[in-house]
Amino acid sequence: MARIVVIGAGMGAMAAAARLAVAGHRVTVYERAGTYGGSVGRFARDGFAFDTGPGLLHLPAVYRDLFVKTGKEPLERCVELSQVDPASRHLFADGTAVSLPNASRAGVVSALDTALGGGAGARWGEFLNRARDAWDRSRRPLLEEPLPADVKPFTRDPYPALRTGLLRRPAATLADVGRRELRDPRLAALLESHALAYGFDPATAPAAAAVLPYMEQTFGSWYVSGGIRALADAVYRRCRERKVEFFFGTPVTGVPVKDGRAVGVELDDRQVVEADHVVAGAPLPALYRDQVLAWESSDEWPRHQEAARTGRVTVCLALRGPREADAAHRTVVHSADREDELDALARGRLCDRPTVVVLRPDDERLRPDGDHESVTVTATVPASGVWASENLWGGAGEPAVEAFADRMTEAAAAAVPGLRERLLWRVVRTPADTFRETGVFQVPGPALAGARGSMLPAANPTPLGGLYFAGGWAHPGGGLAHAGMSGALVAGLIVEGAEFRGSR
Repeated sequence: MARIVVIGAGMGAMAAAARLAVAGHRVTVYERAGTYGGSVGRFARDGFAFDTGPGLLHLPAVYRDLFVKTGKEPLERCVELSQVDPASRHLFADGTAVSLPNASRAGVVSALDTALGGGAGARWGEFLNRARDAWDRSRRPLLEEPLPADVKPFTRDPYPALRTGLLRRPAATLADVGRRELRDPRLAALLESHALAYGFDPATAPAAAAVLPYMEQTFGSWYVSGGIRALADAVYRRCRERKVEFFFGTPVTGVPVKDGRAVGVELDDRQVVEADHVVAGAPLPALYRDQVLAWESSDEWPRHQEAARTGRVTVCLALRGPREADAAHRTVVHSADREDELDALARGRLCDRPTVVVLRPDDERLRPDGDHESVTVTATVPASGVWASENLWGGAGEPAVEAFADRMTEAAAAAVPGLRERLLWRVVRTPADTFRETGVFQVPGPALAGARGSMLPAANPTPLGGLYFAGGWAHPGGGLAHAGMSGALVAGLIVEGAEFRGSR
């Protein structure tokens, strides 16, 4: 039985902890914050409750596998899962609206043809064929196996080049795919909204980001009753049932090294906890910044995803009046000025008309009673450089933040009838809140091939023996499902050794 210390209690870290405990190891988790879940948080007030991180689950098979492998109770006995149908409703700048069914490619194609006309559905279907090719080429090596030492093969984009005449012209970015292949600004906006939802700028994200809409439309969107925070609760309970020990409000300040190997962690009271293996599940930028992990020079640091330059603003809306029976769970209200929105992301400013995602779960656990409704509205914003400082997300930037929240609320009114008249109060959460809770302003995205490898997160094993990375900043990247996968990979590497190549 090995002694294993886990830094952080995010979803990937807890997934690793539960699997390692079941394998017979003694696992202890130290978390700087007062609770578990990392970015999967909750805000509650006056009987209203809101998810402050992700609101939907994709690829639930990841957590089904976790619960099967760590105990007799399957996931569905621990949380109530339901497919969201329609998966999403989209409101475009020209007033067009379309509702897309869940996990039905034929249904999506038909809905787009009916709403947009002009062969829109056929073009989207052809695009999904190419996205499927990219998924098939990258799924196992980029999601289900540890990242190899030589990542050169992942610097090439797996999205197939489109034939133009006698030549094949590869698309450099996801925005190129929208322009060249979809040829309809509404379809391009639909495509780009998937990248924005994961924090990617479509103008710089590789064409391989096409796997994001493919993944969602193939495997579906799922809601956890009580909100996604209920999933974090269930994973935490599973860890406790497997005798994982947690210490909250306990920052780790260092990782002692002996003979080129991590031998434990140092706590803020200078106490050293010895360990045979250390799993770092906290965000890598914070661990480097605070010198919890120290290499001789920054050039030696294992890379972390260069694309993680964005964060999220979330507006929690408490509304009087019941949710209408036919309301869509998720509505994407697209920006009326896509070019300005993308330029704002590139230049580190807040745009005038953001694309917003409006979540309206029909869940009695999230509202005081049937005469009220909890709504969350999110937008992707710059969260690096000066835009991650007090100049925007601290006290000095509050007027700009409130004005941006006003614009988000105004956009959300297109999806929520009578929103202005129904509004009781709102709470605005910015990357400053993300920083307070996780130690970083940014939200990492999933691993993507292409873009010269800049979309690859840190590998799970590190150059330092006995130290492993898990969570959204480690392979295979950010997002609920990807974080769960990282926990599985780390557990496999510790239990089976460096030859572990993923479950088959």
